[in-house]
Amino acid sequence: MSLRRARAVLVALSLAAFAFITTELLPVGLLTHIAPDLGRSRSQIGLLVSGYAVVVVLSSIPLTRLTQRIPRRQLLAVTMLLFAAANATAALAPTYTVLAGSRLVTALAQAVFWSIATATVVGPFPVAVRGRMVALFATGATLAPVLGVPLGTWLGQQAGWRVAFAVLAGVGLAIAAVVFVLLPSYPPAAGGAAQGTAPHGRRFALLLIATALGIGGFMTLQTYVTPFLLDVSGFTDAVLAPLLFVSGAAGVVGTLVAARTLDARPIASLLTPLGIGTASLFGLYALGTLQPGTVALLAGIGLAYAAFASAVQSRMLQLAPGSTDIASAGVSTAFNAGIAGGSLLGGGLLPTMGARPLALAAGVLTLAALALLALDARRSTASPGQRRPADRPPTSPAPTRRVTPST
Repeated sequence: MSLRRARAVLVALSLAAFAFITTELLPVGLLTHIAPDLGRSRSQIGLLVSGYAVVVVLSSIPLTRLTQRIPRRQLLAVTMLLFAAANATAALAPTYTVLAGSRLVTALAQAVFWSIATATVVGPFPVAVRGRMVALFATGATLAPVLGVPLGTWLGQQAGWRVAFAVLAGVGLAIAAVVFVLLPSYPPAAGGAAQGTAPHGRRFALLLIATALGIGGFMTLQTYVTPFLLDVSGFTDAVLAPLLFVSGAAGVVGTLVAARTLDARPIASLLTPLGIGTASLFGLYALGTLQPGTVALLAGIGLAYAAFASAVQSRMLQLAPGSTDIASAGVSTAFNAGIAGGSLLGGGLLPTMGARPLALAAGVLTLAALALLALDARRSTASPGQRRPADRPPTSPAPTRRVTPST
């Protein structure tokens, strides 16, 4: 595949990531609109996020193994068609049960997408710039909070929450067509990023644990950020969309900054956003009643979440102990275990303790992730058998097989 076509595929799959993340998080922005329409509580609507994540956790690795021989062009195109059909069903859902069922199908499609998309995107590029390519691909996911969720929230406020899901269905159809046209067809094992460049089973396992803890921390607050902003900070419903935009815009900044460091400083690229996120979450617990401070801290959380997510994906491509598709499925499982756990924790705390303690609980979890990765990096650096500093990428990766795909 030529580099020009590879860049076009990167853009297309980044747009697909944008659509998936928007769909996954949209109930957060429309929480206060979906709940009364379907006669459910805020916590029950929050379960649409945590339940979605549980499905991804349970299905990522099995579906990846089941589909590992299917050419990526066909698999990704069908995945986007399922995404479109599920969102169309959500838009027409007469009951909470039907809406939850449509979310289940979307979650299955997302489980496949995130397991194969990263390796598909970066495979044609040289190893030395793959971290940058991961960050550029992740821009679609970070733009979802900036544009997708705020626009979906605004559209839901103006025209009804069902219209937002209908628009996403149309977006899915368009992306399916583009992916089928642009992405060459080749055996999955022939991709340039089919194997990790510095395989390490123990460090990869620790990365998964830290990912679940860190994402769980962020999502403990983020799933119920609208009740926090309304009930603790005293903002009105009309400014929720701009506030979500601030958080998402900071996420784009975090992703672009990470793009400059992922290849050269992979460990620092993990630790720094976790440190920023932890400080911001604890700060929000202490200062959440002050609206200017809340806006700044919300931006810090958005920046940290996006940068950390990019760093995890990039590090996976290095540490994967076997197939990067299976490793990516493991990362997706860890991400969504964190999303589900954080959403459930937040949903349990919200009715009994209110929204403010969510920030404290979230900060404790991200701090645990930060401590785990920092201790691992220090131990690996101090190990006399370590061949290179822990924060340096491999310099002599194993060669990968170049294949000319058929179109």
